[in-house]
Amino acid sequence: MVAAHPRIGVAAALAAGLAVLLAGCTTGTAPDVASPAPSETAPAASATPVPTPTGDPVYNPDGTADDNLAYFDRVNLDLESGENQPSGRKIINNLVDAGFDKSAMEITADKTAINLDTDSIEFTVLIDDRCLFGQFGAFKYRSVVLPVLETGKCLVGKTRSINW
Repeated sequence: MVAAHPRIGVAAALAAGLAVLLAGCTTGTAPDVASPAPSETAPAASATPVPTPTGDPVYNPDGTADDNLAYFDRVNLDLESGENQPSGRKIINNLVDAGFDKSAMEITADKTAINLDTDSIEFTVLIDDRCLFGQFGAFKYRSVVLPVLETGKCLVGKTRSINW
């Protein structure tokens, strides 16, 4: 029973300290703090309207990666509308069906080493010295045009073989 007394003392001290802290949080008046004034109006809209594209983007086999980015995006967004994260095979087949050169493509794996879905799938199409880079993941679809790497590839590391 003697060993229990120090524990009771420590527990009582902790409880008393906690009570003091809680009392400090709930008693007294709040200091005067000025609230920020609400904004009076929303910022004015830009005087120059943003042009809207006329018609759907089309593939330009003689164009650059920058020329074909809008089409690349349209093709991938159309695929995404049916699924959150399509498989690598569906991504590649969709790009081939849209006119892109399969031999110029790279893609990361869509399964982990223990056969779970990956968080994202990156894929590229090399056009001259630039890469159309796309990614499907939890955030949906993203894309960018990047320069080709010194290796002549667009992706770093191990990529999935496109052998179908």
